[in-house]
Amino acid sequence: MGYFELDLSIPGDVKAITREVRPFAKKRLRPAGIELDNLHDPAAVCAVNSVIRDVFKAYRKLGLHVLDIPKQAGGMAGELHHKAGPIIVEEMGQGDAGLAVSMEVSNLPFVLAAMSSQPVLQELAKAYCADTDARMIGCWAMPDAGDYLDWLLPGNGADSHTPHTPGLASISREDGYVINGEITAWIANAPMATHAAVLVSLDPSRGIPGCGVAIVPLDLPGITVSNPLDRIGQRTLPRSRISFKDVKIPFTLMAVSDMEKARPQMTGMLARTNNIIAAASVGLAQAAYDEAIHYAKQRVQGGVPIFTHKNIKLQLFNMFTKVETARAYSRRVGNYNRTAESASLHHSLAAKVFCTRTAFDVASDAIAIFGGNGLTREYPVEKMFRDARVAMLSDGENNTLSITAAGELAR
Repeated sequence: MGYFELDLSIPGDVKAITREVRPFAKKRLRPAGIELDNLHDPAAVCAVNSVIRDVFKAYRKLGLHVLDIPKQAGGMAGELHHKAGPIIVEEMGQGDAGLAVSMEVSNLPFVLAAMSSQPVLQELAKAYCADTDARMIGCWAMPDAGDYLDWLLPGNGADSHTPHTPGLASISREDGYVINGEITAWIANAPMATHAAVLVSLDPSRGIPGCGVAIVPLDLPGITVSNPLDRIGQRTLPRSRISFKDVKIPFTLMAVSDMEKARPQMTGMLARTNNIIAAASVGLAQAAYDEAIHYAKQRVQGGVPIFTHKNIKLQLFNMFTKVETARAYSRRVGNYNRTAESASLHHSLAAKVFCTRTAFDVASDAIAIFGGNGLTREYPVEKMFRDARVAMLSDGENNTLSITAAGELAR
């Protein structure tokens, strides 16, 4: 697990934290990911005694969960160089892409809470920062990206007031809101989450601009979380649906009450989720390449290691160029979105699509180098291939995202 670092401008603090994250990915995430993937019951992945709980605790003890939360809420935002974020997720993706995404997505509701002016949510963010035992876990319980991507992308203002509203229906009361509805079964971390960022329809006549985003504790009466999905890949990232029936929440839990004013903020949050998936996929691609080159040097055929055969060398070099290209683009987009005044959603979508496709292609090439062995669970490339395929559907199917983004670029 490793690569030759071409970026000579990476500051010392980023190098230092990378030296901590790398063994965490290798010694904790990789074996835990294999153990969790082998569980037949997806509910066992997020059980109280599951190894995933130990992984979350180790992640929290490294302080990685507070890197994007503002200082006033107890976080470290701005203290580390902006290059740290993409590199950390990339490193964790080398250990296990599903776990990397799970831990990073867990932070998102609390990042949003910290940005709110509501004192209750500020205190919630502070409690999360202090939670090194991983008792608090977040999930991003938003509709499929396609449901509100048109509104967020630049140039689509004419359609922003469509009556179509993907958020949960709500009724305003003197003491808060009552929300009803169900959110897609693809909510990452939902089976083990304690809090969710939820899109709530405050004024259905205005479409998405009439929505808000609430940070909802998932132990409230009326909330039901379905059994985890049993998927072919990224089984380390538990997903399920959440249903709300007459769930009462106070006004103070509404982190975003005016979506029009919060458009840049919501664009940034959606860009962040795509950046996470892109960086984790780069790590997965790197891991598949590393496994392939190691195997090629060990596997003997025709009296010599298969690495000496020209076709294997060519295939490995092509894999190498794909990984390096994806890494360069993922970091470029991630660094821009962490420093620019407003995030570029188009580039974030492109990074997600490109990097997940690269991971799939590289993992597929790795299986070809392993031959029949690559199809067995004895070798990790089989799992990497399944994980990479699922990533192409996460946070929006790649072709759908591409068509939507391309249509906006042509305006």
